[in-house]
Amino acid sequence: MKEECELDLKVLLDIDRDYKETKVIIETPTLDASVQEVLDFIKGRDTEFLVGKVDEMQHILKPQDIHFFHTENDSVLAVNANGSYKLKEKLYELEDILPSNKFIRLSKSVIANLHELSRFEASFNGTLCVYFKSGVKEYVSRTYVSAIKDALKMNRRKNG
Repeated sequence: MKEECELDLKVLLDIDRDYKETKVIIETPTLDASVQEVLDFIKGRDTEFLVGKVDEMQHILKPQDIHFFHTENDSVLAVNANGSYKLKEKLYELEDILPSNKFIRLSKSVIANLHELSRFEASFNGTLCVYFKSGVKEYVSRTYVSAIKDALKMNRRKNG
């Protein structure tokens, strides 16, 4: 059975009992925001909440409310308007479960919520200084500068 429907993307569904596994193939000339959204969905990157600790109290945190994640003294902290919360996840694990069109790596020790960024300033050594809406600032290491520029372009096209 084959179905094809017309949206922004063409979808072909081929169901056959002879298949041994489910396979998703995406053919695209470029990796744009709509393709990234499909990839994030397939990978299950729609985390509804995280659990953060302050002392012995556990808090339910919505990813969209988190300004950024950072490492401090071998711990990963989530920062939102109410404070900092210690998470059990490592940064690389967060990178895998958070939607890549909303969260981006700024450095080895920071992942930022793109919707909480306020402005950028070029630094003398080729890095960027990022200011969050909260007034906090972080530095983007040169390794991640082009990825951030690309992410901002994709979001601008999608929202603009």
